[in-house]
Amino acid sequence: MVEISVKLPDGSERAVPEGATVLDVAAAIGPRLAQAALAGSVNGSLVDLGTVLQNGDDVAIITSKSPEALHVLRHSAAHVMAEAVKDLFPMAKFGIGPAIEDGFYYDFDIDRPFTPEDLEAIEARMREIVAEEKTFTRGVLDKLEAWDAFDGQPYKRELIEDLPEDEVISIYTQGAFTDLCRGPHVPSTGLLGAFKLMKLAGAYWRGDSTRPMLQRIYGTAWLTQKDLDAYLTRLEEAEKRDHRKLGKELDLFSFHEIAGAGLPLYHPKGARILRLLQEWLRAELYRRGYVEAITPHMYKADVWKTSGHYDFYRENMYFFEIDEGDGKVNEYGIKPMNCPGHVMIFDNDVRSYRDLPMRIFEFGTVYRHEMSGVVHGLMRARGFTQDDAHIFCAPDQVHDEVIRMLELVDYIMGDVFGFEYSAEISTRPTEKSIGADDMWELATKSLMGACDSRGLAYEINEGDGAFYGPKIDIKLKDAIGRTWQCSTIQVDFNFPERFGLTYRTAENSEAVPFMLHRTILGSMERFLGILIEHYAGAFPTWLAPVQAVIIPISDRHLEYAHETRGALEAAGVRAEVYAENEPMRVKIAKAQQQKVPYMLIVGDKEVESGAVGVRERTEGDIGAMSIPAFAARVQSEKP
Repeated sequence: MVEISVKLPDGSERAVPEGATVLDVAAAIGPRLAQAALAGSVNGSLVDLGTVLQNGDDVAIITSKSPEALHVLRHSAAHVMAEAVKDLFPMAKFGIGPAIEDGFYYDFDIDRPFTPEDLEAIEARMREIVAEEKTFTRGVLDKLEAWDAFDGQPYKRELIEDLPEDEVISIYTQGAFTDLCRGPHVPSTGLLGAFKLMKLAGAYWRGDSTRPMLQRIYGTAWLTQKDLDAYLTRLEEAEKRDHRKLGKELDLFSFHEIAGAGLPLYHPKGARILRLLQEWLRAELYRRGYVEAITPHMYKADVWKTSGHYDFYRENMYFFEIDEGDGKVNEYGIKPMNCPGHVMIFDNDVRSYRDLPMRIFEFGTVYRHEMSGVVHGLMRARGFTQDDAHIFCAPDQVHDEVIRMLELVDYIMGDVFGFEYSAEISTRPTEKSIGADDMWELATKSLMGACDSRGLAYEINEGDGAFYGPKIDIKLKDAIGRTWQCSTIQVDFNFPERFGLTYRTAENSEAVPFMLHRTILGSMERFLGILIEHYAGAFPTWLAPVQAVIIPISDRHLEYAHETRGALEAAGVRAEVYAENEPMRVKIAKAQQQKVPYMLIVGDKEVESGAVGVRERTEGDIGAMSIPAFAARVQSEKP
């Protein structure tokens, strides 16, 4: 018997017969592992248990405890849903059906809109298919065979037509249903755990608004019913925390169709929160050696051609022409980024190594052409403000400057806001990038080295860097476990060269500086949305637009209430008087609904003693305080 050797995750090797599959390896390790196996990983790629192995392959067995298990499970659930639709709607035409974060979807073309009752019927049929424990079987076809196999399925045939002539095309069959698919899948439908169909949506075929609109069914799948129930509970909590809903209830911001999609209008309370964030961060940046700039919202197209945005980012920008007079017309672009302005400021004077590092920051408003389908409240807007900064430095300063940025991230995200966070380093894009390979390698290693120095674990996201350099993305985990991308640190060696930036070295020669792009909060709009949902609208006292409401027990206490407000405002406390002719319990309920941190009750006793009765929004009545003592309490809650 001829044997081959495969490598296991623990570094050991195992001899198996030639022609052995992933499942055979699992069985050789132990019967329990074979029983628990859902799929395999061969040389880093997910595969079916039936995949035949080659000598020297790196093999891992995917079980329910593996991080990849849910992806395989959800992909299989999408196929089961497609089979159920085929059974109930025999004339349906099929698009694509991938696994996605927290679930799966499939796109369909049928002759009428799906209804909620249809979803119930599809889900019921899925349960029957699961109970039938149908085996997922992989097959291989050439292009002509695949074309014939999908007769009457124009979307599948289009996918097949786009494949290279010599492409090996895989299909998967469970029962009488066959789909075009790379896989992998769990061994049988009976291994699907708990699932639920969630919602309907429209989706243009291949994301092209000129193509047919298909109907997309979203579902979720989990290993156990307990996991599914926990997920549904998280969704309910997320719905309560939805920043769009709370933004309206708390009177923070609004969107208006007449203004345009993705363009928020901040009401006084929302504007106050943004300004508080900016003022606090501005003071912190000045303390850390930054200088502030203000740059225009638009530049001539020549700037964007020099920067590379015109060639590599044009589809995300807004361009227009201006008649300059004398028959001269210039093309302008509204800025999607603040970088060029800071470059021009650096280039406005002769710079020396003594000027480096030069740290320029700006709360700069930018505009990006987001497709209407992806615009989502404050989380994905077309107009937004970045807490942007660019650091011009010598090559040997890059490492230390990135560490400084990571320290700032840790202070702001960890110490001030209490977020858990992780890092992701994105490398050079395979398409649409500029610069020499050795510079990309140097920049990428600088980012990795800085993370290592800080003890910050990171994952590698191959090919997702900016077109001008690699980057670190910081991902936050909020109060209900969702992940958000905010802070970004990018190393850029291309901008300085393209704009001809130089500085005089200690040896009196000219050198090109490195340029580090960074945001900490990222988009202020997005960060505000995240904070609203993280805190469920109950902002910490230092960020609350109104820190205290003063509630007079009767009209004769109004004068003292207004005097108290004046004294608090003079002491730096943001306060309002609830002067309406309403019962005190109604005013307290109103303040609770507005999530105001403190309610100050004033009646005869408070007027006589010059104090306020203090109620905290979660603790309730915490007793009487003098006005200076209460103001000191509020001020002590600043970061």
